[in-house]
Amino acid sequence: MRITGGIYRGRRIVCPPGIIRPAMDMMRESLFSILGPLDGVSFLDLFSGSGCVGIEAASRNASVVHLVEKDRQKRATILSNISMVESEITLFIADVARFIPTAKRTYDIVYADPPFPMAQKTTIAEAVARYQLLSEGGLFIIHFPKEEVGQWPETIGSLVCTDQRFYGRSTLRFYTNTRGERDV
Repeated sequence: MRITGGIYRGRRIVCPPGIIRPAMDMMRESLFSILGPLDGVSFLDLFSGSGCVGIEAASRNASVVHLVEKDRQKRATILSNISMVESEITLFIADVARFIPTAKRTYDIVYADPPFPMAQKTTIAEAVARYQLLSEGGLFIIHFPKEEVGQWPETIGSLVCTDQRFYGRSTLRFYTNTRGERDV
């Protein structure tokens, strides 16, 4: 895999051992084209796998990049991958369901790429809304298989679907936070 744009464009990313389904280069490039410049943006990558999506955000000047990955066996590879990044990227080895309610900050963008076989993926969006993980107007982006489109409502708590894109078997759905920032 390679970084598709920004200051680290073309740099190689290693896939860690274990189960991983890296986001396709075309889909990642499209995602970041949709997002546009990320100067000063805080970015959270849930289910980060190799750390590739977080590195893409850092490559496009996101000011804060946090990665969450449950599988401890992926830690060394992720740390090696993010070592090329000059800005700070923080890796949390944690279960996403436990990380969300304990997060110490809000984010402008939360990207979630759960394993395709995972059931009830909408619970991730529900938790992001319930625990007010997004800043006002922030984006929650979920990557899931096209076959699950019917499971995703237009509104989840304070999150309202504003866009949806298809890439082969994959779907990206964008939700905008319509509620103000949580008290910190």
